[in-house]
Amino acid sequence: MAKKKPAKKEAPEFVLDCSLTMAWYFKDEAHAYAKAVRKALTRASAVVPALWRLEVANILVLGERRKRSTEAEASKWLRLMQMLPIRVDDETTVRAWSDILHVARAHDLSAYDAAYLELAERLGVPLASLDDKLKAAAVSAGVAQFTPTSS
Repeated sequence: MAKKKPAKKEAPEFVLDCSLTMAWYFKDEAHAYAKAVRKALTRASAVVPALWRLEVANILVLGERRKRSTEAEASKWLRLMQMLPIRVDDETTVRAWSDILHVARAHDLSAYDAAYLELAERLGVPLASLDDKLKAAAVSAGVAQFTPTSS
C-alpha cells in the first residue's frame, strides 16, 4: 500500500500595506518589523488591494522628483517586487463605493487605507502596516497585526 503524502500546507496569507512596502525601498525608512515581514514572504504570501500598485508607483515617482532615488533604482526594485508572492485583489474597485466607503467612515480613514482594512476583514487575515492610524483602526475592527514567525 502506497504511503499517503502529507497534505501540503498553504502558506499563511496577510494584507500588505503600502507604508510597509515602501520601507523596503527607501533606506531611510528601514524598520525592523518591515524587514521581518519581507523575510516572512519566503514562507507566507501577501494580498493587496488593486490600488497598491498605483500607490507604490506614485511614491516611487515622488521619490525620484525629490532626488531620494533614481529611475534605475526603482526599475530594479520593481523587478524584485514582481518576484514576491503578492497577489492583487480583484474586488477592490467593485467594493469602493460600498464596503470600503463604509469602513472609511466607520474608522475615520482615507478610502485608500480603508481598502487595506476592508480586504483584511473580508479575507479574515492579519494586516501588516507601519501606519499608526490604520493599525489602530484594525485593532478597533478586530483585525490582527501580521506577526512574522522566525523559522
